[in-house]
Amino acid sequence: MRKLFGTDGIRAVAGEAPLDERTIYAVGVALATKFGEGSTIIMGMDTRESGPWIARTLAAGLSAGGATVANAGVITTPAIAFLARKHGYSAGVVISASHNPWRDNGIKIFGGDGYKLPDAVELAIEAEIESVLAAGTVHTEGAALPEVNESYRAEYIQFLLNAVPGISLDNRKVVIDCANGAASSVAPQLFASLRGTVEVTHASPDGRNINEQCGALHPEIVAAEVKVHGASMGFTFDGDADRALFADERGNVVNGDAVMLACARDMHARGELAGDVVVATTMSNMGLEAAFKRSGISMLRAPVGDKYVLEQMRESGASLGGEQSGHILFPARATTGDGLLTALMVLDVVHRSGKTLGELIADLKNFPQVILNVKVREKRPLDTIPAVVATIQAAEDELRDTGRVVIRYSGTEALARVMIEAESEEAMRRHAETIAGAIRAELGI
Repeated sequence: MRKLFGTDGIRAVAGEAPLDERTIYAVGVALATKFGEGSTIIMGMDTRESGPWIARTLAAGLSAGGATVANAGVITTPAIAFLARKHGYSAGVVISASHNPWRDNGIKIFGGDGYKLPDAVELAIEAEIESVLAAGTVHTEGAALPEVNESYRAEYIQFLLNAVPGISLDNRKVVIDCANGAASSVAPQLFASLRGTVEVTHASPDGRNINEQCGALHPEIVAAEVKVHGASMGFTFDGDADRALFADERGNVVNGDAVMLACARDMHARGELAGDVVVATTMSNMGLEAAFKRSGISMLRAPVGDKYVLEQMRESGASLGGEQSGHILFPARATTGDGLLTALMVLDVVHRSGKTLGELIADLKNFPQVILNVKVREKRPLDTIPAVVATIQAAEDELRDTGRVVIRYSGTEALARVMIEAESEEAMRRHAETIAGAIRAELGI
């Protein structure tokens, strides 16, 4: 069982285990050992104030293990995946906690092929980390990062433009919310080249304002800005910009389900949707499945986590997949979810269709859905807690073919997530509260 890696790397409060100095250093040594002496690692980070010291500590461990480090500075997570693959680095590492608050941070790792590491490889790295920690030696004195290579950012922007040739705003006005995160270093320049009017918001990071009342955690903010500015569309990213959510021309929030629907129909019409199938997750709404069916498209469900979506896409040969949260995967263009690429792809669909984003997804009728987050002190298997099992069983028995029950632990936070979908909003809320109450009583903080 994994102890350090969650669904998206190692994540914790910066300075506390497993993001304390000793463990970070051990991660560096372990990665250098895993990828071999003489390996080369490209590193980037988001805008959190803890990013530089974590990067220096990690670089010290990498150097001690015989690896060489290249520094891309503040840049998006998918940019590191792209750069690792393009330049033949052994691996890419990102210092980021994505959508988490500024006090948190994390370590995300990509192989030299630009893909996230399989679980088996992460387990092997964990074992090596434990070995390094047991040895107890940490040498971070004088640890430093090499100079930032500023050309990497320009390379990444050009890659995005090449991925969607001929992309244009068609003189529209759009609003982009950079979440005071990594997108702040890329998105303004990218969108400024697209022949339109761009209102940039939340692009002034100070180390502590990342995701604070902005970005993909708060899509209602960019939706309100679309109305204020009379814009055609809004885009909002999370802290490391590997996902995006949207607002349509009327200021309605558009989530990842709706984005997958618009893109899938466009790809289907052009013969680019392999197998006429899309891979979503257990969290995607039943309404999306129904809309796909009307368009002759089938939907597979993977566990939550974009790397698990990608695994199922590779197994099924699917050319589109993603999550309701805004991680969208276009494997013909990129190896990982990329919020900026997703924004360009949606713009391209709107551009070629001659329709607004709202018109493209107007027939998507979602079942009522609620997600309750319960803070927990431990992640004990829920199927071993009789009181919780009983409430889940009662919900499933009542809802049967008219709803869904999905209960899982967050892979990145100390939370249990209770998701209920049902035709009856009353039943949905009643069962969600009952299950959440049972979890809180047994495991709550």
